[in-house]
Amino acid sequence: MTLPITQEKTLHDAWDYKGRPAERSKTGGWTSAMILGVEACERLTTLGIAVNLMTYLTDTMHLGNATSATTVTNFLGTSFMLCLLGGFVADTFLGRYLTIGIFATVQATGVTILTISTAIPSLRPPKCSRDRNATCTPASGIQLTVLYLALYLTALGTGGLKSSVSGFGSDQFDDSDPDERSRMTNFFNWFFFFINIGSLGAVTILVYIQDKLGREWGYGICACAIVMALVVFLSGTRRYRFKELVGSPLTQIAAVFVAACKKRDMKLPSDSSLFFNIDDVPEGFNNKNKKLKLPHSKEFRFLDRAAIKNPSGPEPINKWNIATLTDVEEVKLVVRMVPIWASTIIFWTVYAQMTTFSVSQATTMDRHIGKFQIPPASLTVFFVTTILLTIPVYDRLIVPIAKRVLKTPQGLTPLQRIAVGLVLSIVSMTAAALTELKRLRIASSNGLTDNPTAQIPLSVFWLVPQFLFVGAGEAFTYIGQLDLFLRECPEGMKTMSTGLFLSTLSLGFFISSLLVTIVHKVTGNQKPWLPDNLNRGRLYNFYWLLMILSCLNLGIYLVFAKWYVYKDTRLADEGIELDETESAFH
Repeated sequence: MTLPITQEKTLHDAWDYKGRPAERSKTGGWTSAMILGVEACERLTTLGIAVNLMTYLTDTMHLGNATSATTVTNFLGTSFMLCLLGGFVADTFLGRYLTIGIFATVQATGVTILTISTAIPSLRPPKCSRDRNATCTPASGIQLTVLYLALYLTALGTGGLKSSVSGFGSDQFDDSDPDERSRMTNFFNWFFFFINIGSLGAVTILVYIQDKLGREWGYGICACAIVMALVVFLSGTRRYRFKELVGSPLTQIAAVFVAACKKRDMKLPSDSSLFFNIDDVPEGFNNKNKKLKLPHSKEFRFLDRAAIKNPSGPEPINKWNIATLTDVEEVKLVVRMVPIWASTIIFWTVYAQMTTFSVSQATTMDRHIGKFQIPPASLTVFFVTTILLTIPVYDRLIVPIAKRVLKTPQGLTPLQRIAVGLVLSIVSMTAAALTELKRLRIASSNGLTDNPTAQIPLSVFWLVPQFLFVGAGEAFTYIGQLDLFLRECPEGMKTMSTGLFLSTLSLGFFISSLLVTIVHKVTGNQKPWLPDNLNRGRLYNFYWLLMILSCLNLGIYLVFAKWYVYKDTRLADEGIELDETESAFH
């Protein structure tokens, strides 16, 4: 007699570190709490470097504001883009456990090199007062090479870690068991909590240590934290559950496009039964029979060619030559999300300014609270705090109102949450532009325009609104995007949802770098928007530009959001019910 799944001693789809079927009582569960420390240390390290990197590049390495801003955003953009590579490596070759171990080591190596580069005087240019008459020597090629090596090794490590930590945590729980599924929900609540604990530590304690004791101390703490997290993570090896490699969903997407291109000259059959589908796949072949069979849609018909059967007779099953119609429909689900995905990128371009020019503004303003002087990068504490406060306000206040007004069971839909975030980004850039105009007026009235290091008699707290609006906007956009991608990605592509989300962050940072470079070249040296001396610049025009782009982007987004139809609605129209696992995401 077969025991109920909740009474089975071993799991059929998970193994222990010796390759034996994992025992329910001896593996998994809250053992994965060790993974939380890895994520907290990763966030502490990445954010601790990023939020204060602008001041290091301008004040210590003597780079210009525009160059420094693009360096920061390129570092962050690369970190998030490499999550796609990390996810591909984990799903296809190494598995999540080895990926975490290897990439944590890479990140620790990068941060160690960064610590050394800040501690050795020969790896930094000579000190300079940077007053109006001083000529500062910028960092040499060798000095920058060492710095960039450290930053991009750290970015590579970050990409591998972020792509695998949450997935490996979910592997420790059996989703088919009600009790473990409940504990997994609590795990992800704590996962988000530890992410923000790491963020708060980075923008407060770590930034203060960097500014008061020295960068080498701050970065050294990051290196030690990553090494300690890695040791703790490895110590739990005997208790972890391991899953077999399932292959990257990016491979399936690429295979469908390749097969469709190979058959681009073939005529599409009018009868969908003439396509290759799950029923035609041999039993047990690549687990195709476990997929939810999807109805044939009429959009993106070009991709249907990937499922055309060879009219001359049966052909060997090869994913690069032929795909099931369900495989094609899964790829179509992803393609349908591309316009929504693309129209969220500009939000993260706005977000990028909070770690670059907003920090530069703070360095010129009065940062005193009594005798204590706030480090410029610590203004991001308002940003992080707003994120933490927005979530309970949304759950306790906005959701009940939205349920009554919109007649929806979940309050705002994912698309509506994203729209709110995009609106808040517009408000934030408006506030940023107005604050910069006020800052420049006070600098001019006090005769401080030509002095880049003078403290303008204006409280740094005038910058708080732009941090608050972007922080609240992230709370809506971040969760809205993740919710949308989890809902709409096919079951076999759920792991890709995080990659889709993080790629919008990456591209947002890269677009910020591109905009800064273009603006800096176009505005030239006569009336520059982004000069090294912000008191003689027109940073407000750059903020107005981002506000206009955000307005245009919002209009485009609303068009695509109106066109978009949720997956469960499509399936319901076809009379297909989602199974319990799929329904959990709706």
